[in-house]
Amino acid sequence: MSGVNQLVVRLIYGCGLRLQECLQLRIKDLDLEQNIVIVRSGKGDKDRRTVFPEAIKEEIIHHLAEVRKLYEKDREAKLSGVYLPGALDRKYPNAGKEWGWFWLFPFSV
Repeated sequence: MSGVNQLVVRLIYGCGLRLQECLQLRIKDLDLEQNIVIVRSGKGDKDRRTVFPEAIKEEIIHHLAEVRKLYEKDREAKLSGVYLPGALDRKYPNAGKEWGWFWLFPFSV
């Protein structure tokens, strides 16, 4: 199992996430200072907070550095940015190009 896949599994287990919830996490959904993960539109289309496991903090920080490289490449290539839910794309047209909205697991890393 690759390192990213292992990290996904450890995050799912450590945070009590469903697979789809984990794959839909964005950078801004992690609060590493308070050890919180915000799950948006989870079961029942509700948002919730869950604990972030201290045991994988270093791995996540390393992963974020790798994802940041991909994000920077996308910005250099002037790609359109990531998908935004609902009407956010119309309300904030440049938000999809911001680091906080980038996927935690873009699976191109």
